[in-house]
Amino acid sequence: MSYDESRIEEAVLALLATFSFDEGWAWKGFDFEIMDRLHAQGFISDPVGKAKSVWLTPQGLERGHEIAERLFGKPPADAG
Repeated sequence: MSYDESRIEEAVLALLATFSFDEGWAWKGFDFEIMDRLHAQGFISDPVGKAKSVWLTPQGLERGHEIAERLFGKPPADAG
């Protein structure tokens, strides 16, 4: 099966933002190619190196939270 790479990138960015800490740091346990593409788009710091985390840029954090809301957000509870 083939997958839409841009949708995978969106999901990874959403997960990075959702589980980020200290205003934008996230553990980098995702596919290297996806992380490299997110870096090339300016959403995260360079993932290459010994560090086990990456920093989400302000744009990456904002975009990641927007995607997470769309993909994982719960609808508001009925007030009825």
